[in-house]
Amino acid sequence: MSAPLRIATRQSALALWQAEHVATRLRAAHPGLDVELVPMTTRGDQIADRPLSEIGGKGLFLKELEVAMLERRADIAVHSFKDVPMELDAGFAIGAVLERADPADAFVSVHFARLDTLPHNAIVGTSSLRRQAQLKALRPDLQLRDLRGNVNTRLAKLDAGDYAAIVLACAGLDRLGLSARIRSRLEPPTWLPAAAQGAIAVEHRDGDARVAALLKPLHDADSARCVAAERALTRHLQGSCQVPIAAFCIETERGLHLSGLVGDAANGRLLRAEREGLRHAPEALGKSVAQRLLELGAAAMLGC
Repeated sequence: MSAPLRIATRQSALALWQAEHVATRLRAAHPGLDVELVPMTTRGDQIADRPLSEIGGKGLFLKELEVAMLERRADIAVHSFKDVPMELDAGFAIGAVLERADPADAFVSVHFARLDTLPHNAIVGTSSLRRQAQLKALRPDLQLRDLRGNVNTRLAKLDAGDYAAIVLACAGLDRLGLSARIRSRLEPPTWLPAAAQGAIAVEHRDGDARVAALLKPLHDADSARCVAAERALTRHLQGSCQVPIAAFCIETERGLHLSGLVGDAANGRLLRAEREGLRHAPEALGKSVAQRLLELGAAAMLGC
């Protein structure tokens, strides 16, 4: 292979793990391919003292990586798929969705084993509106406080006693070798994750045939179908708004089963819907569940 393949990545430990994981998979699929990491800092990393919903959303983690690709300083970018906006900017495409890891959220605490064992009025850290809405629904007595920063920063704040518990993604803890910090899993059907949580997506310049061909062996069609349904639900509901939306899809003998949720982070009100659909039509299934949520009153909760 001639030209090296350069991977744009954020500099957090988790982002670097994911980029190196993709690099390892690429080298295995294409012996002789030279793969290089191009670490950089995004605006989302730089502004760590305010909730993402106040400063522009998850797309803040992508822009600098996309600029690097446009300027030919990088060929691909590796993302936690849940951080990728529902609509990519023109000129970019998702070339591969890797096999999904554990999609559940993790209840993490030094002194308490489960959410229901937290004392009354305990302080729980998370800046995710989706997590806040579900926490409010299950434990309205809790004090919810913002928590930004990379995984190790958040764990350090927990260990320092700033919070009785925090909520993180199981996949991120597993990938960093921190599975022992998971006290219990918050999982379906009671608790729903973010759309595409646990999946890694590889972005590239649209129309770059060489890169698309290199990424093809990394693509997991089963994971891609499920996250496509989840992202379709979110896209149909959310648009550009920052709202508490959760979605989780699995494959069954009959096809795909998608569960969706819209919540209110202020009062813990949750609307839920679920439907089954055809394996080859995840977009239609996502739209169908989103439409059912709208019929149940989600439009008023979305506020956009």
